[in-house]
Amino acid sequence: MSDVLAATLVAPGELELRSYPYPQRIEPGSVLLRMLASGICGTDKHTFRGETEQYAGTDHARTTPFPIIQGHENVGVVADVGAGGALASDGTPLRAGDRVVPAPNWPCGACASCLRGFPYYLCRRLENYGNSLTSERAPHLFGGWAEYLYLFPGTPIFRVPDELPLEVAVLTELFAVTHSLETVARLPRPAGFSPGDTVAVLGVGPVGIVHAAKAALMGAGRVIAVDRHSFRLDLAAELGATDCIVAGDDGAETAAPIRELSGCGADVVDDASGLPATVLRSVESLRDGGTLIEVGAFVDLGPVAFNPAVLCGRNLTLLGVGGEDARAYPGTLALLARHHERVPFAHLVTHRFPLTEAAEAMRVALEARAAMKVVVEPAPNRIRKE
Repeated sequence: MSDVLAATLVAPGELELRSYPYPQRIEPGSVLLRMLASGICGTDKHTFRGETEQYAGTDHARTTPFPIIQGHENVGVVADVGAGGALASDGTPLRAGDRVVPAPNWPCGACASCLRGFPYYLCRRLENYGNSLTSERAPHLFGGWAEYLYLFPGTPIFRVPDELPLEVAVLTELFAVTHSLETVARLPRPAGFSPGDTVAVLGVGPVGIVHAAKAALMGAGRVIAVDRHSFRLDLAAELGATDCIVAGDDGAETAAPIRELSGCGADVVDDASGLPATVLRSVESLRDGGTLIEVGAFVDLGPVAFNPAVLCGRNLTLLGVGGEDARAYPGTLALLARHHERVPFAHLVTHRFPLTEAAEAMRVALEARAAMKVVVEPAPNRIRKE
């Protein structure tokens, strides 16, 4: 095999199966993965629809550089490493055949944020696999919807525990976003989160439902899931939600039932809907002194009017989450390995498609009523003989 197949987004709404040359040279410190599975993320859906403005309001705001190979929720097997080898995140050498999860971001390691040890999504020269690296740039293979994925030196790479099934390992990046709950748990009262508290999650698509599951595992006394689709709510209940609320189309009746169930409002509200207006419903759903986690507004879909006096008058805490944190991966993989036989994480993967059907996979992923996590997998008969 002298070529590599990849599903390439050439423009919004236009996915094509293209061939790229198999990398003949792996630069020192780089790693080539043979892809096993790659999840379709909410960001992928936004990009497919043409909603491409990311990191809005920052000095590194940007739009998608088409054409790209999408896919940043990745699991693969090490196929080759550059001269001198490469290290996993635990400092041990990576070997051919190692099953790994790469972090989706490649930090520069030299900007002010990197040098201060900030989470890597604050890097001022951050690149994102499946997102910011165009496939026009050699060696082209910078997204997971391909038979092989090329990782630059310095990309955090984590070994997958042997006992973790592929359909759970592919959820690692998604679950790593729930470091937000651990951050909130470190906040002092009246903010923060403690065992026995009430957590409400507005929007239990993939990113919201893993927050509901994580809150339950962290000891929340009540986990309230809110969504327009009963299919999603049923899955949320399987993963630990204690109460499920079907939201109206406009979300107007969201706050009242949350406040009724919790007594005076939720201690923590996780807004994962991806809709700007939901932040207002989230604030209304909080108790005084509570904490709002905003995790669904990574893509700029426009502003909403909000009175900042509400934050002060009600002593609220607002936490914006820019994505997963590479430092959360070891704990995330350990958590998934520890609980996957008891908690049906694998049920989140509702659809699996071969690479050749990536366009159909995206169509299904956009159907919120019927799909949760949709996964793209390479065609099994195209594996290169190493």
